[in-house]
Amino acid sequence: MVQKGKFISGVVPPAEQSEPAWWFVFQQSKLLVYQEPSPVSPPCLVDLGELGLTPLSEHYLGRLDNRPCYTAEVAEGTIPPADMTFEGLRHLYGPLEEDLFWIAARAVQIVDWDRTHRFCGRCGIPLNTKTTERAKECSQCGLLHFPRLAPAIIVLVQRGDQLLLARSRHFMPGMYSVLAGFVEPGESLEEAVVREVREEVGIEVREINYFGSQPWPFPHSLMIGFTATYAGGEISLNDEEIENAGWFKADSLPRIPGKISIARRLIDWFIEKQGKGPDNTSNPPML
Repeated sequence: MVQKGKFISGVVPPAEQSEPAWWFVFQQSKLLVYQEPSPVSPPCLVDLGELGLTPLSEHYLGRLDNRPCYTAEVAEGTIPPADMTFEGLRHLYGPLEEDLFWIAARAVQIVDWDRTHRFCGRCGIPLNTKTTERAKECSQCGLLHFPRLAPAIIVLVQRGDQLLLARSRHFMPGMYSVLAGFVEPGESLEEAVVREVREEVGIEVREINYFGSQPWPFPHSLMIGFTATYAGGEISLNDEEIENAGWFKADSLPRIPGKISIARRLIDWFIEKQGKGPDNTSNPPML
């Protein structure tokens, strides 16, 4: 997903916090936004004190179209201000402007990292937040702790005019998608593609080509998309998570992921390649 506005990431905040800024305020993983029928958006103000909120932590994110952006966490049980609510990001894709959504997706990962990385994993000493980079440092052993990021591959496998779709046990009823899985230590992205496809459906692939990538903040993944060509084998469900898989033509697809996901971008690419035009079905996102 490409942001329309110009966002410049940053760590060091302005010397003076005197201009209105976007505030991405989280209670656990839920974002504070103005409720409908007002435009759904995070608050834009100089200081959270204007809303009567006391943050547990604050982090500078950078600037969107030259407007500062901050994220903050408030205590569980905090009552939202009038006309505002805490909403999960899954439900905000669409109602929230896309530029703001993807900054919120960045922000929730930083808040989660800050909350879950308070002590050094090597010696147990409380960590100090560095002011010049997005990292924490142990004052005793010097170990640096950076925000956690879990790389995962996602791949569309094609066989002639068909694509491979599978159904995971945790999907919404009737939902199918392309295959995906986390990259293991010591393997390349291409090796992860081959392994995941073989493990999940028992077939071999070739002609693995990079498609694109997408941050996926549920909770802290980076999805790296590929296309691949069927090379042999019969579908055999070897993964406990997969309950069904099959080959589908572009004009006879089952329920597919919503437009929030790179999975949908891969499927739409295949549909257009078959000359069917983009699939504009309004499906909810696969989450």
